[in-house]
Amino acid sequence: MRWGVSLCLLSLHEQEKVTRAAELHGSFALGVATLLRPSASYPLVSASSFQMELPSGLVARACAGEAAAFEHIYRSFERPVFTLALRMLGDAERARDVLHDAMFKVFQRIGQYRSDAPFWAWLRQIALNEALMRLRRDKHFDERIDDATEIADEAAPPWVRADSAALERALAKLSELTRSVLWLYHVEGYAHHEIAAQLGKSVSFSKSQVARGTQRLRELLEPVEVVSCPIPNQLNPISPVLAS
Repeated sequence: MRWGVSLCLLSLHEQEKVTRAAELHGSFALGVATLLRPSASYPLVSASSFQMELPSGLVARACAGEAAAFEHIYRSFERPVFTLALRMLGDAERARDVLHDAMFKVFQRIGQYRSDAPFWAWLRQIALNEALMRLRRDKHFDERIDDATEIADEAAPPWVRADSAALERALAKLSELTRSVLWLYHVEGYAHHEIAAQLGKSVSFSKSQVARGTQRLRELLEPVEVVSCPIPNQLNPISPVLAS
């Protein structure tokens, strides 16, 4: 295959750089803190990191087999793909596998791309499918979670005031499925019906995962109030009058 050697060279050469890029990216903490879903109180600051304008004609040149064009595409999307996979899978090694396999499929299928949709959205769907496939294969979908009623929560999102380190620790305590739904909803901008379709679940399942995940993050991130118990004063010495 004409892309095979180029992809292998890129994947081997970029492994370490992709990991460093993801660390510098600030991971989910930066993503959620700066990529909030629009609302009256917490407006959208930025869009998904996949949303980018590529040079005119770049995709067409890649379709024609130009290695330099695909290398440009690879370098442009390596961080968004890796970060998406890392947030969903919670493991850098598996995220690198998703990056490699997703970009290989982009190489294979780029001739199937049609310009009726943004190229970044087409590529993101391939990356998402790869991450979801690994979640299913590794049995990280918790099928025991039911379609609970959405929990009403009007408070500020828990990540608004959290620092990156604290948010990372809190996210690590969520299930991979819950963390994935939170990322897809809050950062990538998927609607609940789209998430439900991707996961093969109901809309209420997506809503309940977002609500439960947000509530759990709030519990993990809210500072614990330390209640101080006053130490009783020492017993007063016996009055000399009483002692006599």
